[in-house]
Amino acid sequence: MSRYRFSPLDISGLATYPLASRESKVTADDFARPAAKDSSLKEFLDSLPDILAARDLRALAALIREARRLNRAIIIGLGGHVIKTGLSPVLIDLMKRGFVTAFAMNGSAMIHDFEIAMVGATSEDVDATLGSGSFGMAEETGRIINEAINAGASEQLGMGESIGRRLFEMQTAHKEKSILHSAYEAQVPVTVHVAIGTDIIHIHRCADGAATGQTSLQDFRLLCSIVSELDRGGVYLNLGSAVLLPEVFLKTVTVVRNLGHALADFATANFDFIQHYRPVTNVVRRPVAGSGRGFSITGHHEIMIPMLAALILSE
Repeated sequence: MSRYRFSPLDISGLATYPLASRESKVTADDFARPAAKDSSLKEFLDSLPDILAARDLRALAALIREARRLNRAIIIGLGGHVIKTGLSPVLIDLMKRGFVTAFAMNGSAMIHDFEIAMVGATSEDVDATLGSGSFGMAEETGRIINEAINAGASEQLGMGESIGRRLFEMQTAHKEKSILHSAYEAQVPVTVHVAIGTDIIHIHRCADGAATGQTSLQDFRLLCSIVSELDRGGVYLNLGSAVLLPEVFLKTVTVVRNLGHALADFATANFDFIQHYRPVTNVVRRPVAGSGRGFSITGHHEIMIPMLAALILSE
């Protein structure tokens, strides 16, 4: 005899219902289809399940196609890892097809893109060079980028346009792999947003804090202008920036709205290996609260971004 005053509840009177009558979130119609060994790319994409991230990727691709049709802004924010995983040709192709109207870069993305344009290689081994004090001391990276920034400041240009112009003038060996060069050639804006002391170019002798600040501030205000064109159908993608660009984007949103511009009914998305607080909050949730839609896509850039590009082009 149990010493507890409770006894197991009698559940013989539980009410049930037919399984088929229940509304379910997943149906067999949503399932993936095995891809044939000779299937085309479109057939493979069509075979993906209509569930979770695959469904979101399809929806996002459709919104980007619609933004292009409506002539609304399609802005791609880039962290450095996106360049280092070899995705510049994919993004340049989307730009040339009209599916990117502007790029925003942090300092890391700008530097990696510049080095690819110059020598076709980037991403030094920090562990191997930090001990000797040679980390970040590549001559051309520090000198040419800072010279471009300093010259741009004297002409009231932004940082992205200043560096893109310099690469365009130099006609470097690997220019076709550079977003900065390709966008400058196509007259597509690139803005660069830096925090002084975070990038290797800031440790070089020719770095000028005033010019760096002026050109990056110019780019912030230029990005505000571009963000105003997200209204009613635009798309902002944050690809691989965990801190800087999500903060910058949030500030552009408040500036645009403060000045009385309509900014609603647009889409945002964050792509990264893990979902960090700032991108989720400042890109996916806050700017589109009450109007629009935000997406969080988790996975390796070198897989998920080409997948998105393929879905955009598949229709």
